[in-house]
Amino acid sequence: MRGWLLIGLSSVSLFVQAAEPLGRVDLSVGLYRIDAEVAETPGRRAQGLMGRERLLPHEGMVFVFPELRTHCMWMRNTPLPLSVAFIDDSGRIINIAQMQPHSEDNHCAARPARYALEMNQGWFAEKRVAPGTKLVGLERLPPPR
Repeated sequence: MRGWLLIGLSSVSLFVQAAEPLGRVDLSVGLYRIDAEVAETPGRRAQGLMGRERLLPHEGMVFVFPELRTHCMWMRNTPLPLSVAFIDDSGRIINIAQMQPHSEDNHCAARPARYALEMNQGWFAEKRVAPGTKLVGLERLPPPR
């Protein structure tokens, strides 16, 4: 009986962790506000926007990486077409890549990055946001875990 109770409690604990809502942060690029979900843990970074069928025009997801390196992104199980901006430690966009739904093609930072910001495909081009542009609000992100 005692073993069953421990297993039951462990299962409940895992369920609560899996159901934990993603944190959010307000970022901005020039005059444009971004409501970004935060992916700062290995599990959240691995899940990303998988399974999402839509994002509002001002919504995105920011990935916080524990190490500065040339990170790559892909679109496994992600039905949305997305654009990803790779961002350095100072908050400047390094490069922007276009990602197609359900593709396992790698899209990588052109040089070491600390962050990646995924938005609806075309968002950066529509707003005329290009490499070298600085994002504001990254200092409010939680540290990577």
